[in-house]
Amino acid sequence: MITLTDKAVSAVGRFIAGSEMPTAGLRIEVTDGGCSGYQYGLKLEGTPAEVDTVIECGEVKVFIDPVSLPMLDGMSIDFLDSIEGSGFKFTNPNAVKSCACGTSFNTNSEGTGTKTCS
Repeated sequence: MITLTDKAVSAVGRFIAGSEMPTAGLRIEVTDGGCSGYQYGLKLEGTPAEVDTVIECGEVKVFIDPVSLPMLDGMSIDFLDSIEGSGFKFTNPNAVKSCACGTSFNTNSEGTGTKTCS
């Protein structure tokens, strides 16, 4: 299952409270792209899709599509806020390769689909 730290839940709660549209939760998805082959996507959603897995993390509901779920299973998401910047930090046990950017990864040890960073 996926977990969000208290800091991540708090950050998502602030984003939901500041949203101008009705928001039911946070969608986490995996898409093709990034330096390592896949990248994480986060967005606020009004309703989950019928096929989504819905996970309750404190006050936040997380929506995950069935294609992304196996690549995200066991992942932890934290929110860092420092003088150097702020953002979500992903710790994914399924990622065998990742880019220094922290949002790009690959689950294939051969790196199929890996791209060169520019």
